[in-house]
Amino acid sequence: MRKASILISFMAAAALSFAVVTNIFAQGLSPIGTASPSAGLEAEPSPSPRPDLTQPTEETIGPLEKLLEEQELGPVWPTNPIKYAIRGAVGAGVPPNTIVLLLLLPMVAAAIASARHLLGIRGFGIFLPAALSIVFVATGPIVGIVLFLVIVAISTAARMALRKLKIKLQYLPKMALLLWFVAIGVLGVLFTTPIIQHPDLTNVSIFPVLVLVLLAEDFSRVQAGKSAKTAINLATETLILSLASYVLLTLKPMQEFALLNPEILLLIVIAIDYLVGKYVGLRFIELWRFRRLISD
Repeated sequence: MRKASILISFMAAAALSFAVVTNIFAQGLSPIGTASPSAGLEAEPSPSPRPDLTQPTEETIGPLEKLLEEQELGPVWPTNPIKYAIRGAVGAGVPPNTIVLLLLLPMVAAAIASARHLLGIRGFGIFLPAALSIVFVATGPIVGIVLFLVIVAISTAARMALRKLKIKLQYLPKMALLLWFVAIGVLGVLFTTPIIQHPDLTNVSIFPVLVLVLLAEDFSRVQAGKSAKTAINLATETLILSLASYVLLTLKPMQEFALLNPEILLLIVIAIDYLVGKYVGLRFIELWRFRRLISD
């Protein structure tokens, strides 16, 4: 009963996040590369696929290439070696959106590490929230959150069913069986595309699905080692970190700064990592939890 109430609380919190994101996008605050609908249009525009920053399409690489062409460069040394390397790579055919994402990934990792050491938000490490933020960039936050909720719910329900049926399996076969349930659940969501007809859902590729399956494995591992409550708390914190990282990755000023000033960005990330790594004080959540003791 207690596990069920914990699961319901998690689903309610995640549904609230889903509703907020849906409301934002309904008001026209869409990711970079999309235009909000005009208020004066009477006819509702037909849904079109959202430009995907992880794919080298004209909608994503066109503005970035134009940005590079308009930038004036000085001498190569000592301040512009990476800028010239970017120009050479783009000229050889490397998509600029790939370079932007790779430049922003260290910043995302630094933000996640800062959230853990300064705020106390843990999540499933650094790699998984960062990868999940890329999934949100690829699928859109709405579809990404739906798949996230489906996978977490199926993982929890499958583990509880195995425990209630008293089916004892070794760890790896049990994980394989749980991933079987997860795969069937994700397929069930994709099979609803003829009914839902959401453009982001119809364009889901195998990459975000694989990352979400990795999340299911980590979620089940924590459930097996600790408790369902701990696993759900970590999954919720992972979702928060991933949504915050998604916002960071899709900010147009951040993308432009990373592409036009890569040397400065990488030095800033190194400084953040060093300063955060030297911090040994209490985290914000701990300060809030023990505020009465501290005040006394």
